Amino acid sequence: MVDPVQIRQPQPLAFILPPLLTKPSVPSIMIPPQPHIAQRFVPFGTTIFTTMTGLANTHKAVNLAQGFPDFDGPELGKHAAQRAIESNHNQYAPLAGLPVLRESIAQWSADFNSLPCDPATEITVTTGCTEAIAATFLGLVNPGDEVILFEPFYDSYRACVAMAGATPRFVTIKPSTNGFTFDPDELTKTFNGQTRAILINTPHNPTGMVMDDAQLTLIADLCKKHDVIAFSDEVYERLTFDGITHRSIATIDGMNQRTVVMSSLGKTFSLTGWKVGWAIAPAHLTAGIRAAHQFLTFSVPGPLQIGAAAMLDEARDEVDTLVDHYIQTRRVLGEALDALGFEVYMPQGAYFIMADHRRVTERLGLTTDIDLCTWLPEHAGVAAIPPSAFYEHPEHGAGFVRFAFCKRMETIDLAIDRLRSALLP
Repeated sequence: MVDPVQIRQPQPLAFILPPLLTKPSVPSIMIPPQPHIAQRFVPFGTTIFTTMTGLANTHKAVNLAQGFPDFDGPELGKHAAQRAIESNHNQYAPLAGLPVLRESIAQWSADFNSLPCDPATEITVTTGCTEAIAATFLGLVNPGDEVILFEPFYDSYRACVAMAGATPRFVTIKPSTNGFTFDPDELTKTFNGQTRAILINTPHNPTGMVMDDAQLTLIADLCKKHDVIAFSDEVYERLTFDGITHRSIATIDGMNQRTVVMSSLGKTFSLTGWKVGWAIAPAHLTAGIRAAHQFLTFSVPGPLQIGAAAMLDEARDEVDTLVDHYIQTRRVLGEALDALGFEVYMPQGAYFIMADHRRVTERLGLTTDIDLCTWLPEHAGVAAIPPSAFYEHPEHGAGFVRFAFCKRMETIDLAIDRLRSALLP
């Protein structure tokens, strides 16, 4: 066994009971109060990322579960943020974001997405893309509206629908000969007179699918036909492979005035903890986004906005270097998983590999993705994500497992060594 993992069983929670003030000689059982959780959040529980990272930490496993790099982003951005702190840029930033960052985002959007926008009226800086999604839902969707989601989905999507009091409708992304895709007929039938918005994510987490012009055009045509807004999560916009490029649905004819484009600094520049994101939308949609944003976080830390602007302006070459690194970690991990018996779907974009695990779990006497992802940290010293957590219909994802390759090569190599020791006869 290579680098064996020390197994520690989690201890049960202990409630500290206060001393009884009356009848101390009579044994009593105190029942701790039940948690009070708003009904809208009850179905979601704790995020799968927290759960799997907790298992990784408990078993000292290599964490290929949560999608954060184990290395830092460009030094020039960090230095710019440090200088901003030392220069006393430490009070509230404007609600919409510092002008310097909004101008940098506008230039970035024009240069890489062919999407010009007005930094004053069409860009809102948010606390990561996750807050951009929440503000967009809360600011533009009314209770009772229908919103179309593709499953699997980033888990905050479903919670945002619930917070807005909307009704979700689902279209399933399924494996195909060229990776993953969706059924155009299924999507077409999901639109109706109650549809307010459709949320797309391209490049897609977790499948790695990058929507092509035909898919984007179909969605655009349906949006225009039914007067629907497109919410487009494009956080992996620069992380694409094999000559495939990302296109924003906002650039499709007739879509600019009915699209909210959401992105962030974290994935592109490996600074996920900075939580600097943005929403780009025409002024009439931006008004709704800002109406919600002002009561969610109001503003994003100013020094980090200044650091973000520096990277968008001056660290563009480092994104190309990052993509070259991910091409290598993607290839090495994908080939190793294939050799171990997984059926690997190499992603077109983002930084996750989806793999069919059923040949492996059959050998292990396991069944579902949850079985495998619970087993791996303890017995192999590697953590992964069970993708069924990202489906409204979990059975559609139970045959897959998701591995993140946004790591140093030595981390990938260690994970592969551990998986080989645990999974090979």
